[in-house]
This record gives sequence, C-alpha cells and structure tokens, in this order.
Amino acid sequence: MTPAAPAVTLVTADPTLLLLTVEEAARRLGIGRTTCFALIASGEIESVKVGNLRRIPADALAVYVARLRKASAAPWAGGA
Repeated sequence: MTPAAPAVTLVTADPTLLLLTVEEAARRLGIGRTTCFALIASGEIESVKVGNLRRIPADALAVYVARLRKASAAPWAGGA
C-alpha cells in the first residue's frame, strides 16, 4: 500500500482585508510592484501609512479601476 500524496493548498489573498500591501494590490490589479508604487506616488491609487508601512485600502483599487474604465469609455461615448 502506498501512502497518499499530501493535499496541495493554494494560498489566496484574504478578500476581507481592508488594507493591502503594495504586493497584494499589484497582484489584484495584475501589474508589477514597481508600477503599483508609481501609481501610488502619482496619487492615482490612494494609500495610507500605518506606522512605517505603506498600505492600500482595498476599496481604492475599485475606485482606480472605475476611473480607468470611465477614461477608456470616454472616446467612444456619443458614437459616430
């Protein structure tokens, strides 16, 4: 009798987190850390300081994506 293979557990981000690390935010957006830091530095993505740590409110990602969607739709609004 052969021993059963150990179960594989996938680690996923906790959807209940209110504040995300830059890496978690970048992963959710499908972008790199450096790009995420640049978006934070430019003010395009809101962030807060918690002690010495930089965190992104989870809802700030939805705000950023909504802004991108609105900007992307603008050229086609009104049709031709």
